[in-house]
Amino acid sequence: MARVTIERLERLDQETLEKLIGIYMRGYEGMREYGGEGVGYAKRYLRWCWEKAKDGFFIAKVGDEIAGFIVCDDDWYSKYEGRTVGAIHEFVVDRRFQGHGIGHRLMEKCLEYLKKHNDRIELWVGEKNENAMKFYEEYGFRRVGQSGIWVRMVKDVRKEDTGPEKMKEVV
Repeated sequence: MARVTIERLERLDQETLEKLIGIYMRGYEGMREYGGEGVGYAKRYLRWCWEKAKDGFFIAKVGDEIAGFIVCDDDWYSKYEGRTVGAIHEFVVDRRFQGHGIGHRLMEKCLEYLKKHNDRIELWVGEKNENAMKFYEEYGFRRVGQSGIWVRMVKDVRKEDTGPEKMKEVV
Protein backbone atom coordinates (compact mmCIF):
# COMPACT_ATOMS: atom_id res chain seq x y z
CA MET A 1 0.00 0.00 0.00
CA ALA A 2 1.15 3.54 -0.75
CA ARG A 3 2.18 5.91 2.02
CA VAL A 4 -0.64 6.94 4.41
CA THR A 5 -0.88 10.57 5.52
CA ILE A 6 -3.30 12.24 7.92
CA GLU A 7 -4.06 15.88 7.23
CA ARG A 8 -6.61 18.54 8.01
CA LEU A 9 -9.11 18.98 5.21
CA GLU A 10 -8.27 22.39 3.76
CA ARG A 11 -11.48 23.02 1.83
CA LEU A 12 -14.69 21.22 1.04
CA ASP A 13 -15.18 21.70 -2.69
CA GLN A 14 -17.72 19.73 -4.73
CA GLU A 15 -15.22 17.10 -5.89
CA THR A 16 -14.00 16.41 -2.35
CA LEU A 17 -17.56 16.34 -1.03
CA GLU A 18 -18.49 13.71 -3.62
CA LYS A 19 -15.51 11.56 -2.58
CA LEU A 20 -16.45 11.85 1.10
CA ILE A 21 -20.08 10.97 0.34
CA GLY A 22 -18.91 7.83 -1.46
CA ILE A 23 -16.79 6.79 1.54
CA TYR A 24 -19.65 7.59 3.92
CA MET A 25 -22.19 5.60 1.91
CA ARG A 26 -19.88 2.58 1.55
CA GLY A 27 -19.08 2.78 5.25
CA TYR A 28 -22.73 2.35 6.18
CA GLU A 29 -23.52 -0.49 3.77
CA GLY A 30 -25.41 -3.10 5.75
CA MET A 31 -26.11 -0.55 8.49
CA ARG A 32 -28.32 1.95 6.70
CA GLU A 33 -30.27 2.72 9.88
CA TYR A 34 -27.15 4.53 11.12
CA GLY A 35 -26.10 6.18 7.87
CA GLY A 36 -29.04 8.43 7.25
CA GLU A 37 -31.37 8.51 4.34
CA GLY A 38 -29.14 8.31 1.30
CA VAL A 39 -26.92 10.63 -0.67
CA GLY A 40 -28.98 13.79 -0.05
CA TYR A 41 -28.77 13.29 3.70
CA ALA A 42 -25.05 12.50 3.51
CA LYS A 43 -24.39 15.69 1.56
CA ARG A 44 -26.28 17.87 4.06
CA TYR A 45 -24.70 16.09 7.05
CA LEU A 46 -21.13 16.35 5.76
CA ARG A 47 -21.61 20.04 4.96
CA TRP A 48 -22.91 20.51 8.54
CA CYS A 49 -19.84 18.68 9.88
CA TRP A 50 -17.59 20.95 7.83
CA GLU A 51 -19.30 24.13 9.06
CA LYS A 52 -19.33 22.94 12.68
CA ALA A 53 -15.78 21.58 12.95
CA LYS A 54 -13.54 22.78 10.09
CA ASP A 55 -10.41 22.79 12.23
CA GLY A 56 -11.00 19.20 13.35
CA PHE A 57 -11.96 17.68 10.01
CA PHE A 58 -9.15 15.24 9.23
CA ILE A 59 -8.70 12.97 6.23
CA ALA A 60 -6.49 9.95 5.67
CA LYS A 61 -4.90 9.70 2.25
CA VAL A 62 -3.29 6.69 0.65
CA GLY A 63 -1.15 8.29 -1.99
CA ASP A 64 -3.50 10.89 -3.45
CA GLU A 65 -6.71 9.02 -2.64
CA ILE A 66 -8.89 9.82 0.39
CA ALA A 67 -9.23 6.58 2.37
CA GLY A 68 -11.23 7.85 5.36
CA PHE A 69 -12.08 10.80 7.55
CA ILE A 70 -12.91 11.82 11.10
CA VAL A 71 -14.75 14.94 12.29
CA CYS A 72 -13.57 16.16 15.70
CA ASP A 73 -15.43 19.06 17.34
CA ASP A 74 -13.62 20.77 20.22
CA ASP A 75 -16.61 22.99 21.06
CA TRP A 76 -19.66 20.72 21.36
CA TYR A 77 -22.35 21.49 23.91
CA SER A 78 -23.46 18.16 25.35
CA LYS A 79 -26.96 18.24 26.77
CA TYR A 80 -26.05 15.08 28.68
CA GLU A 81 -23.07 16.76 30.35
CA GLY A 82 -24.63 20.21 30.63
CA ARG A 83 -21.36 21.69 29.36
CA THR A 84 -18.99 21.88 26.42
CA VAL A 85 -17.02 18.73 25.59
CA GLY A 86 -15.10 17.36 22.65
CA ALA A 87 -17.12 15.28 20.22
CA ILE A 88 -16.50 12.94 17.34
CA HIS A 89 -19.33 13.56 14.90
CA GLU A 90 -18.30 11.17 12.15
CA PHE A 91 -15.60 8.57 11.58
CA VAL A 92 -15.41 6.37 8.48
CA VAL A 93 -12.63 4.43 6.78
CA ASP A 94 -13.44 3.25 3.28
CA ARG A 95 -13.94 -0.53 3.34
CA ARG A 96 -11.26 -0.91 0.65
CA PHE A 97 -8.67 0.46 3.09
CA GLN A 98 -9.76 -1.12 6.37
CA GLY A 99 -7.35 -3.38 8.22
CA HIS A 100 -4.25 -1.28 7.55
CA GLY A 101 -4.19 0.90 10.70
CA ILE A 102 -5.76 3.93 9.02
CA GLY A 103 -8.58 4.11 11.58
CA HIS A 104 -6.03 4.08 14.40
CA ARG A 105 -4.06 6.89 12.80
CA LEU A 106 -7.21 8.99 12.36
CA MET A 107 -8.34 8.37 15.94
CA GLU A 108 -4.92 9.27 17.35
CA LYS A 109 -4.93 12.55 15.40
CA CYS A 110 -8.45 13.32 16.61
CA LEU A 111 -7.65 12.60 20.27
CA GLU A 112 -4.48 14.69 20.05
CA TYR A 113 -6.57 17.57 18.67
CA LEU A 114 -9.48 17.28 21.14
CA LYS A 115 -7.45 16.87 24.32
CA LYS A 116 -5.96 20.34 23.86
CA HIS A 117 -9.28 21.95 24.82
CA ASN A 118 -11.38 19.23 26.44
CA ASP A 119 -11.28 16.93 29.44
CA ARG A 120 -14.11 14.76 28.13
CA ILE A 121 -14.92 13.46 24.66
CA GLU A 122 -18.23 11.95 23.59
CA LEU A 123 -19.46 10.09 20.56
CA TRP A 124 -22.52 8.14 19.51
CA VAL A 125 -22.36 4.77 17.79
CA GLY A 126 -25.04 2.45 16.44
CA GLU A 127 -26.04 -0.25 18.93
CA LYS A 128 -25.40 -3.02 16.39
CA ASN A 129 -21.97 -1.71 15.44
CA GLU A 130 -20.05 -3.95 17.84
CA ASN A 131 -16.76 -3.65 15.94
CA ALA A 132 -16.81 0.14 16.28
CA MET A 133 -17.65 -0.06 19.99
CA LYS A 134 -14.75 -2.45 20.58
CA PHE A 135 -12.45 -0.09 18.67
CA TYR A 136 -13.55 2.88 20.80
CA GLU A 137 -13.15 0.86 23.99
CA GLU A 138 -9.52 0.20 23.00
CA TYR A 139 -9.07 3.96 23.22
CA GLY A 140 -10.65 4.21 26.66
CA PHE A 141 -14.19 5.13 25.67
CA ARG A 142 -16.89 3.57 27.82
CA ARG A 143 -20.60 3.08 27.23
CA VAL A 144 -22.63 5.42 29.41
CA GLY A 145 -26.11 5.43 27.93
CA GLN A 146 -28.39 4.78 25.03
CA SER A 147 -31.05 6.67 23.13
CA GLY A 148 -33.03 4.58 20.67
CA ILE A 149 -30.58 2.77 18.39
CA TRP A 150 -27.63 4.93 19.47
CA VAL A 151 -25.11 4.19 22.24
CA ARG A 152 -23.38 7.13 23.91
CA MET A 153 -19.71 6.61 24.74
CA VAL A 154 -17.37 8.95 26.61
CA LYS A 155 -13.68 9.22 27.34
CA ASP A 156 -12.14 11.32 30.08
CA VAL A 157 -8.71 12.76 29.37
CA ARG A 158 -6.18 14.80 31.26
CA LYS A 159 -5.08 17.87 29.37
CA GLU A 160 -1.49 17.59 30.61
CA ASP A 161 -0.96 14.26 28.85
CA THR A 162 1.48 14.59 25.97
CA GLY A 163 0.08 12.14 23.45
CA PRO A 164 -2.62 9.56 22.73
CA GLU A 165 -0.48 6.77 24.16
CA LYS A 166 -0.35 8.64 27.46
CA MET A 167 -4.03 9.52 27.67
CA LYS A 168 -5.48 8.01 30.79
CA GLU A 169 -9.01 7.51 31.84
CA VAL A 170 -9.82 9.66 34.87
CA VAL A 171 -11.23 7.52 37.65
